[in-house]
Parts: sequence; C-alpha cells; structure tokens
Amino acid sequence: MRLRIVDAFTDRPFAGNPAAVVLLPSGPFPGDRWLGQVAAEVNLSETAFAHPLPDAPDADWALRWFTPTTEVAMCGHATLATAHVLHATGAATGTIRFATRSGVLTATPATPASPLAPAPATSTSTSTSTTQPSGATAITLDFPTAPLTPLEIPHGTGAALGATPLACYDTGPQVGDLLVELADEATVRGLNPDLAAVARLPHRGVIVTAPARTPGDHDFVSRFFGPASGIDEDPVTGSAHTALAPLWSPRLGRTELTGLQVSARGGRVHVHLRGDRTLLTGQAVTVIDGELLTAPEAN
Repeated sequence: MRLRIVDAFTDRPFAGNPAAVVLLPSGPFPGDRWLGQVAAEVNLSETAFAHPLPDAPDADWALRWFTPTTEVAMCGHATLATAHVLHATGAATGTIRFATRSGVLTATPATPASPLAPAPATSTSTSTSTTQPSGATAITLDFPTAPLTPLEIPHGTGAALGATPLACYDTGPQVGDLLVELADEATVRGLNPDLAAVARLPHRGVIVTAPARTPGDHDFVSRFFGPASGIDEDPVTGSAHTALAPLWSPRLGRTELTGLQVSARGGRVHVHLRGDRTLLTGQAVTVIDGELLTAPEAN
C-alpha cells in the first residue's frame, strides 16, 4: 500500500496542515489496533484511511481519521488531503462522497470562481513542479455546521491560555471543542498556553479566535490546541471552521468569509455558511509518496 503525506489548506509544500493518507482495498477496515499503530508511527495530527465502497448507494469511499492517540469523529484537513490524493491518482473524479462517523461528507473540485481555486495556467507561465510536486488543487468540502452553545467560561480557561476570554461556546458532539473568543488578532498570535492545563479543560481541544486586525485577505484568525488528543497545536483545523463560520458570519454580515489559522505553518480556509451545512474550500499538495510495508491486521 502507498502512504502519502499531503499538506492541506495551502498551495505550497511545508505549510498548511500535513496529513497522511492510506488508500486501502475494498472490504472492511483493518483492525483498529493496526490503524492506530500506523497513525502513531506517522505521528501527524491526523492519518486518514479510506477504502472504496463499490456497492454502496449513497457513498463512494469509507473514511476514518486517527490522531497519534485516538480516532476522531470529524477532520477537515485529512478529508481534503484524501480527496486530493484520489483526484491526483485518478482513483476518483468529480464529487466524492465519503461515509464517515459524521455522516456522508462530500468533496468537490473547486470551480475557477472560487477564491482559492488556482489560477489557470498560461502559455507564458513557468513550471511550478519544484514547489508544487503534485500540483496544488482546490477542493470544497461540505460539512455539517457546528451548533454553538454559549457557555460560562470554564474555570481555569484564562490561566491555561494566558489570556482573558471574552466568551466561550460549546461546538457540539461532532467537533467537540471549546471555542474561545479573544480580544484581538495580536492576542491570538501571541498565545503561549500552558498545554498541560489546556489538556485538563473539559473538551477535546480549544479553538481560539478573534477578528482580523484589518480587513484584507482574511476576516478572522484562529488557533487550535488539542494536547488531550495528542496534538499540542494543530497547524490548520478544517473542522474548527464549521464552528468559526456561524460565529463570525452574522457579526460580519456575510455568509462567505476567509479564515487564517495563525500557527507556525499557517493556512487559509474559505468558508461559506449555508444554514446547517458549511462549505470549506482549500488547496492541497502532496509532498511525500512512499510505500507502507506492514501488513494490515484484521479485527
């Protein structure tokens, strides 16, 4: 089997969020122990495992996501990475329907009108093969919108983050994180949280956010910390943007926004809020393509 590492929510290598993608043959998934061991060995924030569903009426591929320590219910960047690999290898074309723990999720090549779709090549353009090994592709994911529930600020949140929260929200069972609004972009960028304290907070992880310092190429910023799930800081978190979209859309008066996740690697997610669904558009590039030599274990 091939194992590929794809940088998601970026148009260049060594930025965005890397995810490993393993395409399996049709049939049931291998045993959870083996899936977890592969994810721990790769040691990225997520490893995606997918196999085709040739006889399923409502989905084309089954998809699961694992951190180095646990399986998760929903992951945006690893779904984007998987769709990128399927399109790049010719294993799928057009819209792909994934059967997941969060229901059927779709991934569709972005139209040229999308803010993040690559510009069409011209006869005078130079080759980008040295900076985009597989060709950057833009894909739109259709995910459920996270239901936001205002919370009293959980005890210890400010001390764990090293900043004073303005408001906190629960993001529902599929995302499962605490969404924390902070004063401004500079505060979000400057955070140096106590990760051990963050891990003790009563959520899977913590999303922090603030409006953009000045209007321009992004509307809001965010970061994500998930030490309880083996992820100290996630570079770019697609699922978090299903909660960020309903937070910022009514405040900014638009259903289409661009979020910038200001981690060290950084990444950009275009969001389009459509009621109970949120469209996430981003680009991806393959940076490593190798062979997985360990045989799968059955359940």
